[in-house]
Amino acid sequence: MALHAVIMAGGVGSRFWPRSRRSTPKQFLDVLGDASLIQNTFARLQPLVEPKNVWVVTHADYVETTRQHLPAVPADHVLGEPVARNTAPCVALAAARLLAEDPDATMVVLPADHLIANVGRFHQVLEAAVAAAQPGGDGPGALVTIGIRPTHPETGYGYLQYDLEGDGRPGDLIPDDAAPQAYPVLTFAEKPDLPTAERFLDAGDFLWNSGMFIWRADAILAAFERYLPKVWRLFAPLVEAFGTDGEAAAIAEAYERAPKISIDYGIMEQADGVMVVPGAFGWSDVGDWRAVHDIADKDEAGNRAEGTVILQDTARSYARSSDGRLLVLVGMTDALVVDTGDAVLVCHRDQAQKVKDVVDFLGVHGMDGYM
Repeated sequence: MALHAVIMAGGVGSRFWPRSRRSTPKQFLDVLGDASLIQNTFARLQPLVEPKNVWVVTHADYVETTRQHLPAVPADHVLGEPVARNTAPCVALAAARLLAEDPDATMVVLPADHLIANVGRFHQVLEAAVAAAQPGGDGPGALVTIGIRPTHPETGYGYLQYDLEGDGRPGDLIPDDAAPQAYPVLTFAEKPDLPTAERFLDAGDFLWNSGMFIWRADAILAAFERYLPKVWRLFAPLVEAFGTDGEAAAIAEAYERAPKISIDYGIMEQADGVMVVPGAFGWSDVGDWRAVHDIADKDEAGNRAEGTVILQDTARSYARSSDGRLLVLVGMTDALVVDTGDAVLVCHRDQAQKVKDVVDFLGVHGMDGYM
């Protein structure tokens, strides 16, 4: 069994506007240090997954940029999507490509833009998930996801409920440093309102849905055949097309006809026998500027400043300037201010998710130069 990693890097990260643009989407930004998010994702896979077994699925426009950020990844392991079709076609493309190269391939599927603080613990969780994904008896192997122990009633994440087989409350039974193991998933839940999120937290058997998956390539393609047969009919034939003169045309045709659908909605929420390995390793999906502020080191007033910034009578705020331009905040609380030279974002911390709406507005009103 060879272990491969597939990094999904096709998004734009519109909640990171104005730094995240079409030309430089979120995964290529150094929002948490000197390295880009995709470089950090690659680095934390070592030494669990050899660089030669790392794959990236991104938009065709970002193939060369991805190769520049990840020179250790073989150039032909960066797969370009001609159009964005959400995560199900992305996974189907990667699974077909892996199956063409390695019939015994096990895939670790990861978004390119997450933060993980405790890499050692992350590796332990991945190893337990990989073991759970291996076939037993006549089965093709389980579809496994990683669930994150919730630390607060978050309304921005999906949740999943898992089965402890009558053993009791997870919080009482499973210390964060206990040996990781896989449990059956009972149900998935969409992003809840606050009262529902509080109820999930109190119940003790709900986890945040991290969007990280582990399965064998043949197992996930079998799941596509059962639950998303249209996608399977489009992408399964690519196994024979890879390495031929017709490869690019076959991929383009598959994407042209593929529906826009997530792997969660299309397969995971429907499939039988889905397993989850709970994890607590300092995870964040770094979804917006508030998340950056929450994660970053801050001063005694709860502020984070980057660049040439002066803060006066300001608390619990994030400020970032660019190109040596002076940025001054006076009398501000819970503010997010990001200056990129051609645009400035000023936003309340509680409204960070709505930055995406600004990008939508720019597109509708023909202001593509700022996108």
